[in-house]
Amino acid sequence: MNDKPDTSAQEDLGADFKKALDEGWLPIREVARQTGVNAITLRAWERRYGLVVPQRTPKGHRLYSAEHVQRILTILTWLNRGVAVSQVKPLLDTAPASGEVVENDWHLLRQTLLNAVTRLNERTLDDSVNQAMALYPPRTLCEQLLMPLLAELEQRWQGQFGAQMERTFFYSWLRSKFGARIYHNNRQLHSAPLLLINQSDLHMEPHLWLCAWLISSTDCPVQVFDWPLPPGELALTVEHLQARGVLLYSSKAMNLAQLPKLLNGINCTTMIAGPTVCIHHAELSVRTTEIADLYLAEDPLSAHQALLQRGLI
Repeated sequence: MNDKPDTSAQEDLGADFKKALDEGWLPIREVARQTGVNAITLRAWERRYGLVVPQRTPKGHRLYSAEHVQRILTILTWLNRGVAVSQVKPLLDTAPASGEVVENDWHLLRQTLLNAVTRLNERTLDDSVNQAMALYPPRTLCEQLLMPLLAELEQRWQGQFGAQMERTFFYSWLRSKFGARIYHNNRQLHSAPLLLINQSDLHMEPHLWLCAWLISSTDCPVQVFDWPLPPGELALTVEHLQARGVLLYSSKAMNLAQLPKLLNGINCTTMIAGPTVCIHHAELSVRTTEIADLYLAEDPLSAHQALLQRGLI
């Protein structure tokens, strides 16, 4: 049975559904909002693993209780510890003994993706990531799979023959993959976008696209510029887009002397993210006290969390 669309409280969804909402049951969209696990993933957890089995109305609408929400949060705790979703169910009611290592298949999945990259096998790469996207929330997928994979690839590419070929293949796939997801999300959203800019001289920053995807997954429109803007044009871009905020991402050192000029005329929250924050930690920490609404984040996960905490997404 498939869900009917859970659109708005005003839409005629049936007396049983409305009665259940009045009694405190939650529709799938609200559960997705509270937990960060999207409706597609919740349905996959139910169908494939029986992890969270909601009540159903006579018309087939899924309804969740507070206990269901807590169970989802517990599942996320295990996922964030590196446990694969296929191995979570036995752990929900019986915790492993102290110090016991819970096996997981993240390493196997990373190896599959690594082999696909080395062979330039786009189909295997795409199919494997699509399957993972259906089973894991974006944040868990970034933390447990995509960011470790990028770190492993970067290590592999140090002095490796064919490194540029593999890097170009993977970065191009990643930008195309997540750019398409962001594009389709943006088409369904109508609020002010968050502007993300590649502030380095690298023509592709993969973590910038992971960051953009994480933000987009919270139903926030995202506009990505994959090249730096000169001072003056950044403020003009923010004005044209009516951007809710700006995120400057760089994995390399920045020219901090240009920062005040670059941010001049921008009247929204600004974040600097990426390894550049570690490179310039002392000086940037001072800048955050000098420039209003300037924040720092070292990686996509911390940037996403900081934006959530500040209500920007």
